[in-house]
Amino acid sequence: MSRLVPSILMLAALSIPSAAIAADVAAGKAKFMELCVSCHGEGGKGDGPTGKALAAAGQPAPRDFTVGDFKFDTDKDGKPGTDADLKNVVSKGALAFGGNAMMAPVVLNDTDMANVIAFIRSLKK
Repeated sequence: MSRLVPSILMLAALSIPSAAIAADVAAGKAKFMELCVSCHGEGGKGDGPTGKALAAAGQPAPRDFTVGDFKFDTDKDGKPGTDADLKNVVSKGALAFGGNAMMAPVVLNDTDMANVIAFIRSLKK
């Protein structure tokens, strides 16, 4: 019995999500500021300088992430705006799903993608 307890505790510890594995909102913000801010704006309202120029030219404005309303159900699971949907739109571009071609594909590793999605989710008011 005494050997069983440490084994059970080890398995339990491995099955609990670690903070180290969780997405890093601050790192996501840094990557967002590097790659997305020109269109989506610092606060994610779709009001960055390029986003404003697009809207002034009659193009659809970039998504306002503070609303938290997402359009695409890229994986056809009946739920638009899941993390999988956001990942697909970012990595493949919105045009691949019938959206604006100005939302070009962005190549991110899995960690950066998870962090950016976490930051986008944090913007919802």
